[in-house]
Amino acid sequence: MAAKTNTNGIIEQARSEGRSVLSEVEAKQLLASAGIPVVEAKLAATADEAIAMASEFGYPVALKIVSEQITHKSDVGGVELNIGDEESVRAAFDRITSAGKKADAAAKIDGVSVQRMAEPGVEVITGMTMDAQFGPVLMFGLGGVLVEVLKDVAFRVVPITARDANQMVHEIQGFPILEGHRGQEPSDVAALEELLVQLSDFIEAHPDVAELDLNPVFAYPKGAVAVDARIVLSDQS
Repeated sequence: MAAKTNTNGIIEQARSEGRSVLSEVEAKQLLASAGIPVVEAKLAATADEAIAMASEFGYPVALKIVSEQITHKSDVGGVELNIGDEESVRAAFDRITSAGKKADAAAKIDGVSVQRMAEPGVEVITGMTMDAQFGPVLMFGLGGVLVEVLKDVAFRVVPITARDANQMVHEIQGFPILEGHRGQEPSDVAALEELLVQLSDFIEAHPDVAELDLNPVFAYPKGAVAVDARIVLSDQS
C-alpha cells in the first residue's frame, strides 16, 4: 500500500482552515510521499523567496498563483513558464500576484508555487472522481485535444490491479501515440501502468480525497512525471 508519511498533517491543516481544495504544493507533497512521481513545487510568499527557490531548482522555472479562490490559474494570468533568470522571476511574481488581485479582489493570495520546467513529453491525464454508486473511479487518457474534444479516456473502479492498469492504457484510441508515432520514441507504458496502480493505492489509503487530477503527466521513453496536481477533499461531514 502507499506510504502515508507526513500526509495527515497536510490534510488536517487544510481541514483546520476550512479548506477543501489543497494547493498544488500540498497536493504534490501528498503524492510524492506515496512515491508518485511529481515535479516538486514550493510555495513562495515573496519575490525574494521565489528567486531563492528558482536558484535551488535551477532555471528555467515555472511560477503559478496559489489561491484557494482562483482555480483556473491560466485564465487569469496566474501562470508563467520558462522563466530564465532572477530579474524575470521577480517581474513574473509581481505580474502574477497583481493579476490574481485584479481577477478577484477578495481572493486570499498565498503567493506562487515555484517549480523547475519539466522536459516535454507525451501528455497524458489521469485522475479520480467519486461516483455515487461505485465510489472512487480512476481515469486515464491522452492529454490535450484527445481528452477535451474526443473524450478518449478509460475508466476503472478503485482498487485496480496491474492487469487493470495495463488494459486502461492499451484500450484508449490514442494508444498508438504512446507506441511511437512518425518516428517518435515509444513512451514508457510500464511506467504509466505503475503510476495508475500507485494512484489506486493512494486513493485507498486516503479516503478524505474526493477528487484528484494529474494534468498533464509527461510520459517519456523512460519514466513519467506529473507536472500539475489538484486534490479536493471530501466534506468533513
